[in-house]
Parts: sequence; C-alpha cells; structure tokens
Amino acid sequence: MRVWFLLSLSLTLMGQSPDCSITPGFPQDGKARVFDTETLYEYMNGNSEGYFLYSFKKMNGVTCKKDGVTLVIDLSEFQSDELAYGMFTGNIDPRLPTEKIGAGGQVTPRKMIFVKGKYYAEIAAEPDGDHTALLRTAAQAWDKKLMGSSAPPAPLAWFPKAKLQPGSPRLVPQSVLGLRMLKRGYLALYEQGKAVVIPEASVQDATALMAKLKERFPGAEAAKLGEESFVVEDRYLGRMCFFRKGMYVGGYTNVPAGSDPAALAGALLQALP
Repeated sequence: MRVWFLLSLSLTLMGQSPDCSITPGFPQDGKARVFDTETLYEYMNGNSEGYFLYSFKKMNGVTCKKDGVTLVIDLSEFQSDELAYGMFTGNIDPRLPTEKIGAGGQVTPRKMIFVKGKYYAEIAAEPDGDHTALLRTAAQAWDKKLMGSSAPPAPLAWFPKAKLQPGSPRLVPQSVLGLRMLKRGYLALYEQGKAVVIPEASVQDATALMAKLKERFPGAEAAKLGEESFVVEDRYLGRMCFFRKGMYVGGYTNVPAGSDPAALAGALLQALP
C-alpha cells in the first residue's frame, strides 16, 4: 500500500512539474526553472502582467533539445480552474481552431498551449519552422500526466451559440465592458452586441451590483426579466438590458436598432442555473 502511494505521488509530482519525458529523445538542457509572483517578471522580460491578472501562483519549467530543435516547456498554476481557463482563452488566437487537449488547447507551428484544472501549459519551439506535429504529440502526452479537470467552466455553456464570434465567450478578469464595478465575469461577442454574466458571491452582492448599475445609467426603465431588470441606452454601450437572477447579474449591450435588448437578454437568462 505504501509503495503504491509513493508511486502515485511521484507520478503526480512529475505531471505537475514538466520534464522532457513528454518529448522522447529530447534530453534536458540546463536546470529546471521555478518562478513565483516575485520572480516571474524577469523571466517574462516584463510581460508578466497578463499572468497576474488571472491570479498566477507559480511556474515550473524545463528546456529540452534535440538535433537543433529547442522546446521551452512551462507550466503555470493559478488560484482556480476558472482563472487558469481564463488565462488560456486570453492567449488563444481566435482566428485559429482549438483542440480537445485537457479542457482546451491550441497548437500552432511554433507554440502550443492548453489548460487542465488550475494549470496552464505552454511549449514554445525554436527555430522557425512548422513544429505542429511535435508540439501536438507532446501536448497529448503531457495531458495524460497532468492532474486536473478536463471540463471547461460551466458558464461558457450558458451563452447562446447563434452568431457567436470566435474566441467567445471568455473570462474577463477585471472591468468587464470597461466598467470597474463589474470586477470579473464572462463576456461573449456576437455579430451584433455583447452578452455578459457576472457571478457574485451572494444574492446580496448581486442585488447591490444591480443598484450600482441603475445609478450608473440614469433613465433606466424596468423590464420583466429575472428577479429585477432594466433597459436603457448609453452613449458607449448603446441599447442594453441588465437583469439579476439569484447571485448572477447578466445582460446584453450594444444592441442595434430593430433588435430588442430585453429579448436577447432573456435568452441568456433562461440558460442560467
């Protein structure tokens, strides 16, 4: 029993700290890397802010080389599955397809990223060239070792699929729709308009947020959606409708003339738990 436990622990730790076994024949080059919130800035050449937006905790990395090809492998841990997935969707190229690697992945000729549980995985290949097949194989092997859920966050399924733009919906870590009061939430872009869902910690918090929104947009008129709702027109967000259902605040903005923002918001409302 003890031997089994130690073997299981060893495999778990190996999966959470990347090594060159995911690319057979590529020996490790140099020492393994470890970074935290104090040291990531230097490694990323100052481009660490995107990681911190999603509550980055630490990164483990290793470099593997073979026949002139270098693979830089990094694994970042975030505070939650949701935030790790947010990091993933914030870094994909919306013009390119994603793949079912972990909870989601994307492979390009020189870089691979995927997310699984609270971990965000990256492999960069050098030099220039098409390394797609190598990167995909390595990602699939890594996925089998890495612990964590392969399920995307539930809110992604709440947004209507019709006319949804590539790369949507996604988690916005702060100031959703450019409004500081919408501290974190999900945003979906459509051919015409934007939909949002803001999960709050409690019904009381969601009620307070609705009050702030009504104050922010004077002249709002009551609608008949959820437990409370309103429609209004704004200079920047256009014709829109916000509603509350329990601890969730949702809405539809930038609705063009001829479309009813309350009807569009109502379709979103129906999908919420």
